[in-house]
Amino acid sequence: MGMMDGYADFPVVRETFAEASDILGEDFWAMVHDGPADRLNLTVNTQPLMLMAGVAVYRAWNTLGNVSPVFMAGHSLGEYTALVASGALAFEDALALVRFRAEVMQEGVPEGTGAMAAILGLEDEVVRAICDEVTHSSNGQLLEPANFNSPGQIVIAGHKDAVLRGMEMAKSKGAQRAIMLPVSIPSHCSLMRQAAERMRERLQGVTLGTPKIPLLQNADVQQHEDPETIKKVLIKQLFSPVRWTEIIRFFAAAGVTHMVECGPGKVLSGLNKRISANLQSLAMTDGAAIRSASSILVPRE
Repeated sequence: MGMMDGYADFPVVRETFAEASDILGEDFWAMVHDGPADRLNLTVNTQPLMLMAGVAVYRAWNTLGNVSPVFMAGHSLGEYTALVASGALAFEDALALVRFRAEVMQEGVPEGTGAMAAILGLEDEVVRAICDEVTHSSNGQLLEPANFNSPGQIVIAGHKDAVLRGMEMAKSKGAQRAIMLPVSIPSHCSLMRQAAERMRERLQGVTLGTPKIPLLQNADVQQHEDPETIKKVLIKQLFSPVRWTEIIRFFAAAGVTHMVECGPGKVLSGLNKRISANLQSLAMTDGAAIRSASSILVPRE
């Protein structure tokens, strides 16, 4: 709670939450400040909150008007924030979509069936091989890489027993740590295919435009201008791994020097530094950080 307290000097942040609250019919500003925690932790509230926080901080940065991004990307749910910021998706539509996304993800896999774990200190190919071995030796259970977050940090997802087996196998192969994540939904793996089909139906009625700022998508690390292709890759994202390491390496190879993280956290900035030492990551965790990032990125004469 209180994650937006540091942005009080940017009225557009509160205005964005008010806009979202009117659209969804619930006071999210009060929720994020006063709780209760159990309501904040409901997936159907957490996902819209993450979206509105990211959009609010991006809007706050835009009020300073110093520079526009040359690329955009969002990690997992953050891809919807990036689509809004790029001008491809209306904020109102994004809010409804991410709430629906949360509902179908939760309904797609019964509570206690799936799990996710972070594997630290192993190469990508070793983790892929572990997942394949567990899946092929398990009776109808699956285990897959879900997030390639940075070199040596990969998240696996699947049936809970398969995840536990994968964690033990990872330790036996030299993983520094294998950590069960506190989530009930096994995101970005084949257990989400049912949810993906429901998202496919929902997206048919949503208007998407061409991003005004090039946007790299999670599932294929590609830029797309065609709205129907963007939708297809969004659907694929639900049951495919987030390829964040490749996205950041693409940006670095394209000459990007600074990455700006929009939102109250700085997890992605930490990952980005581990992926490319040449990228400077700026986390806009409060109003002062927004102003600092804006001053660093003022175009030079």
